[in-house]
Amino acid sequence: MTLDLRLLVYSTLLLWVMLLTAATLRTRSYTPAGFKLAFGNRDDLAAPSPIAERADRAAKNMVENLVMFAALLLAAHAAGVSNERLELPARLFFYARLLYFPTYLAGIPYLRTLVWSVGVAALALIASAMLVG
Repeated sequence: MTLDLRLLVYSTLLLWVMLLTAATLRTRSYTPAGFKLAFGNRDDLAAPSPIAERADRAAKNMVENLVMFAALLLAAHAAGVSNERLELPARLFFYARLLYFPTYLAGIPYLRTLVWSVGVAALALIASAMLVG
């Protein structure tokens, strides 16, 4: 498996961790009452804490970005773009997204936006590798 496709798998695993973190923070499943709630129908959820809300928004943002990353990467492979041209943008995307999650959880707004922008730039690099040549 090429590095860029491996990074797609890693990004998918990162999304899974983000979703689990958001659910854990939302249900407070690290407490006995939250654990019981997490394994139930979640009908009686308390209002989310600010960090639980940030975790949920970060996970949803990752879903949106992962769809674009996967589509662009797979289209680039189908178009015959060389692995060498895809490795750097795939690395940039994955590491930007990896840094994005704790930055968002910590509530650091400007840094979060900067890190998000690096991930978006990586998507643009993949698209340009396909469209330019």
